[in-house]
Amino acid sequence: MAKGASGREPPGRETVAALAALPRAGLSAQRRGSGLALAVVGLPLLTWALVLLRDVLARESVLLLYLLAVVVIAVVGGLVPALLGAVLAFLLANWFLTRPYNTLEVRDPSAFVDLVVLVVAALIVSVTVDLGARQRGRAERNRLEARLLSRLDADTSRDSVQEALEQVRALFGMESVVLGRPAAAGSGGLAAVGPVPDGSPALRVTAGEGLELTAYGPQLFAEDRRLLGELAATAGRAWERQRLAQEAERAEQLAETDRVRAALLAAVSHDLRTPLAGIKAAASGLRDESVEWSAQEEQELLGTIEESADRLSDLVDNLLAMSRIQAGALSVQLSPCALDEVVGRALLGHPSRLVTVDVPEDLPFVLADAGLLERVVANLVDNASRFSPAGVPVEVYAGVPASGDGLAGRPPAVLLAVRDHGPGVDPQRWEEMFVPFQRLGDSSAGGVGLGLAIARGLCSAMDVSLTPSTTEGGGLTMTMSIPAVSG
Repeated sequence: MAKGASGREPPGRETVAALAALPRAGLSAQRRGSGLALAVVGLPLLTWALVLLRDVLARESVLLLYLLAVVVIAVVGGLVPALLGAVLAFLLANWFLTRPYNTLEVRDPSAFVDLVVLVVAALIVSVTVDLGARQRGRAERNRLEARLLSRLDADTSRDSVQEALEQVRALFGMESVVLGRPAAAGSGGLAAVGPVPDGSPALRVTAGEGLELTAYGPQLFAEDRRLLGELAATAGRAWERQRLAQEAERAEQLAETDRVRAALLAAVSHDLRTPLAGIKAAASGLRDESVEWSAQEEQELLGTIEESADRLSDLVDNLLAMSRIQAGALSVQLSPCALDEVVGRALLGHPSRLVTVDVPEDLPFVLADAGLLERVVANLVDNASRFSPAGVPVEVYAGVPASGDGLAGRPPAVLLAVRDHGPGVDPQRWEEMFVPFQRLGDSSAGGVGLGLAIARGLCSAMDVSLTPSTTEGGGLTMTMSIPAVSG
């Protein structure tokens, strides 16, 4: 049997091998053959030895030795060899060891009673030993069956149905096993193992409500049919679990899609319409011939149009970037780049009085996509500026930690941090900051809650870690660990 999709061994594989090794009914043919051999060969040899000692041993001792031999035959070969041994023991003891010798005549009544007791005792012991062996075998089979069924029932992986069918196929020597609807089981069904079925099935077993297991191969014993019915029910339950899990997954995906759609609609209704309203109002005012605008007022209206257009462009860019990240369609070109140049380009157009920069020029080159890294820095600075108190600048600084990068198991890196001194965020809610369209209660205009989500998505695409921490004295610090270019 092949391994599951996760690379682990299918559950119950050793149990299936043990079950297959057990005889279908009673003892194995090999043990029965050994018992017959002991009866046919061993008893004559025992008789030959006892004939040599018949003048020394009492008749009772001789009969006890024969009884012991029959018990051994029963233990080894079961009931049929033991019955044969009991009859042979009676005949051999009568012919060779009971006076008159070499005849079946018994003149001594006590000797006759002893021989009859030998046969009866041998028969009783044989039946008892055989029943005990059968019960032990049945108990072992029941134990292995319960173990197999419990393992299959406990398996909740996506491959549990296939593994249950594969167990049926391996245990009963079937060519193909199919689980499906009663009307479609012969044409592939819902799940199948083995080659495409050809010909009539060996049997059909109900596998639950509306399900049927069809097996193609040899006919089965009655006790095997019972186990097959239980395995079929287990496969049916596994299919039902898999179906419910798929429905739950689809429901979760739909719920997430609805949540994103609702958040996007909320963003469009407010954050996207606000700059559009500003552009519309300013442009309409400029075109209104009934109003005379001064040169300064016209410049202010034009500035409003330009600022609103920039905000609108940033919002659209963020939405497009988030859609590319979620779709896995982001193009990443990693190459050595200077961190001070990336930070400088990211802060172009940002008021210098609102940001203090400490990024040395002699830092090692970092391995990243310069354009994406520039976008991450810009988003982090924009997010920090939104929450910083008036007049308190955002701090951007970089350096190489003394221990390489401070993260065990990672190559040497350069740390780039963006720090603000705003209200900060509760550490228990740090992960919520990176959820799209989530602004943790911020109701200010100027964003749709995508900045940090995009920053983390871009960092993940470049194999850059982005870690939040609390700023000393209050605020939030976002630290990137960017792989350094060795040499």
